[in-house]
Amino acid sequence: MSEFDKRIVVYGAGSIGTISGAYLTKAYGKENVTLVDAWQENVDTLNQNGAHITGTTDLTVPVTAVTPDKLTGQFDIVLLHTKQGFNSTVIPAIKQILKPDGTLVSLQNGVPERNITKIIPPKNVIAGTVEFGGTGAGPGVSELTTEYEAFKKSAYAIGEVDGRITDRIQMIQEVLSNVGGVTVSDNLMGTKWVKLLVNESFSGLSAAADATFGEVAADSVGIKAALHLIDEGLKVGHADGVRFALMVGVDMNQQFALRGDDFTDQQIQDLRVFIKSSSKLKASMLQDLYHHRKTEINEINGLIADTGKEHGIPTPYNDLIIKIVTQAQETDTLPKFDETMAAFKKLLGNHPVAS
Repeated sequence: MSEFDKRIVVYGAGSIGTISGAYLTKAYGKENVTLVDAWQENVDTLNQNGAHITGTTDLTVPVTAVTPDKLTGQFDIVLLHTKQGFNSTVIPAIKQILKPDGTLVSLQNGVPERNITKIIPPKNVIAGTVEFGGTGAGPGVSELTTEYEAFKKSAYAIGEVDGRITDRIQMIQEVLSNVGGVTVSDNLMGTKWVKLLVNESFSGLSAAADATFGEVAADSVGIKAALHLIDEGLKVGHADGVRFALMVGVDMNQQFALRGDDFTDQQIQDLRVFIKSSSKLKASMLQDLYHHRKTEINEINGLIADTGKEHGIPTPYNDLIIKIVTQAQETDTLPKFDETMAAFKKLLGNHPVAS
């Protein structure tokens, strides 16, 4: 620990950030690692009792924790674990504490790097995804929900925004390997975009219809709407230079892009098979509506719509998702399945629906 000369910040000590922070502090010491969280009780408990990890392991590590307003100095590595909805204030704050040659590792859902790099130079940003699960279990306590051996084998995937394999990415891999297994990708942005396709389609429709992924897929209008949402994401992604990765061996462009005037029965069947393993899921955005919290609709479907505007590509299906979920959020009500499907049936117009 004494030879480690880098200062690390875990920005967002929620369920996942607390787990990351505990293992990094165990490796490098509390003088080199700082956990940041806006929840004062969480910060106080972390400082008094340490970070306690339960679930598939049992670990308690004394840590240093502060609220954002108490964070001072310059840091070499910042792990970003907050929700995207806070980025308008979080990213400028991180810019102030990041060393000129420091690295921000973005570990948020979706594709936040597209907007982050408008504030923090791309040379200071690495893209990442979290591959393990965690649940908050009270102040200072996080439950690791992934099997411990799987967690140690695969905790993160990281990659340079431009896909290069650099000395820096290998340094970050070495640092994060103290938490769990780390995969370095030469096309992580392509992986994040292909995950975004699922989020903007099935998560978007789940939130807009108060339904599971399976209920959306089983509906004749819902499955066609999902295909149109995926197609919009593919079109704007290609226009933005994205090289889409495979997802569980599936080439989304090859299998689900619109060719001609309408989707084929085979595409409808293939999409139902593709999403079957997630049929019981309800979107985190829907969970946010249940709990009267702000959703990430502007960071998920909004990213597709905004990117479409930049490239002159219409995104009516994403626009409708945004409208429905935003209205539900602002009125503190839940969308109704039948009303949402009727709105999408109208948008589908003369296209025949699936059986």
